[in-house]
Amino acid sequence: MSLPVGEANHSAAVDRLRASYAALPAGSAVRLAKTTSNLFRPRATSGPGLDVSGLAGVVSVDPVARTADVQGMCTYGDLVDVTLPHGLVPLVVPQLRTITLGGAVAGLGIESTSLWHGLPHESVLEMDVFTGAGEVVTCRPGDELFDAFPNSYGSLGYATRLRIELAAVPPYVGLRHQRFSSPGLLAAAVSRIAAQGTWKGEPVDAVDGVAFSPTELYLTLARWTDEPGPTSDYTGERIFYRSLQERATDRLTTHDYLWRWDTDWFWCSGAFGLDDPRVRRLWPRRWRRSDVYHRLVGLDRRFGVVDRLDARAGRPARERVIQDVEVPVARLAEFLTWFDAEVGMRPVWLCPLRLRRTPEQPTGRAWPAYPLEPGTTYVNAGFWGTVPVGPDAADGPVNRAIEDQVLELDGHKSLYSEAYYDRETFDRLYGGEHLAGVKRRHDPDGRLTALYDKAVRRR
Repeated sequence: MSLPVGEANHSAAVDRLRASYAALPAGSAVRLAKTTSNLFRPRATSGPGLDVSGLAGVVSVDPVARTADVQGMCTYGDLVDVTLPHGLVPLVVPQLRTITLGGAVAGLGIESTSLWHGLPHESVLEMDVFTGAGEVVTCRPGDELFDAFPNSYGSLGYATRLRIELAAVPPYVGLRHQRFSSPGLLAAAVSRIAAQGTWKGEPVDAVDGVAFSPTELYLTLARWTDEPGPTSDYTGERIFYRSLQERATDRLTTHDYLWRWDTDWFWCSGAFGLDDPRVRRLWPRRWRRSDVYHRLVGLDRRFGVVDRLDARAGRPARERVIQDVEVPVARLAEFLTWFDAEVGMRPVWLCPLRLRRTPEQPTGRAWPAYPLEPGTTYVNAGFWGTVPVGPDAADGPVNRAIEDQVLELDGHKSLYSEAYYDRETFDRLYGGEHLAGVKRRHDPDGRLTALYDKAVRRR
């Protein structure tokens, strides 16, 4: 069992953060001094950054109140290592273990419990934010800074501590892989589950899915259980996403369910040959992780290895299409039909979500920088790969078309990867005017890069 770092160590780490800010040249841009990221767009890396080296742990856990105080750079993998021995986990655990809590709140996260619990920021009770003015501001739901922070991607500051709600979980998760023959039938099932909380008479505690083709789609329906029994292991030779097509039911430990997608980065490990049993046997298990694959992709983007090989072989240039979008469930079939015809990338991850409902907010509450409609069920569609385009690949024609289609379907797109919106459209979609006002109050000298500059201008 991992141990919390404690209040004294946390205070010392915040003091080091303040000192690193004070050491920056007056008026210089402020950024984090971190070497890892789950972003898929270029980041500015020039000049010194803020020292966040001591802000990567859990401060404390209260098993009775079911809360935890967590540092902003703490990964969900490390967080779960501390909470799970208490039989507790965050309400939403993003699917890759190296995603940080601060990153999931500032940049949005999602997983199979999002139909019931919304997005990670919706279970944050209190948050300390280190602003562009060099101040630590404690804020809570309803405060201007707190409400604007989700989807701000560091443009308003960085979370140093977050107090979050935890949920009790049993040791095991039972799975049912329900196949559908069309996007429309799957969308209807999502709407039914969202309304009833059950499928064929059994409770659904979590749900996500995969579209393998226009006529082969699956929802994986999860149910928490105390019942002991044999469990599957997808950290070795077997690959989780393939199991959806191979068996109707399955059973995992809760720990392995949380990280079922991490071993193969969903199915993206196939780009490195890991779907070949011969390669898989030679690839050390400790390197079968999403962060390892992400670093390899980063090296390729830095040196253009694949692009050079394609050019040498006379193949058309490929456009990287790495996106997650949310569309209303009523428009999901329309989006997938368009996607099949215009993009043709498979598989596609599907994850239903809804803004979190509470007794105080029975349909959920809107968040200004990512204004999903309260009371509406959405489905996240995630697709990650490349598409042969030709000489126009650098201009992002496929990504631009996806943006237009999602906008037409009243959806939203996450900003962790390339974005091409014009300024007016971007501000309308992501609360730009409101965000700018909050930024002026907490970063009056503009030392933090603005959201549009980060997401679209890639500064």
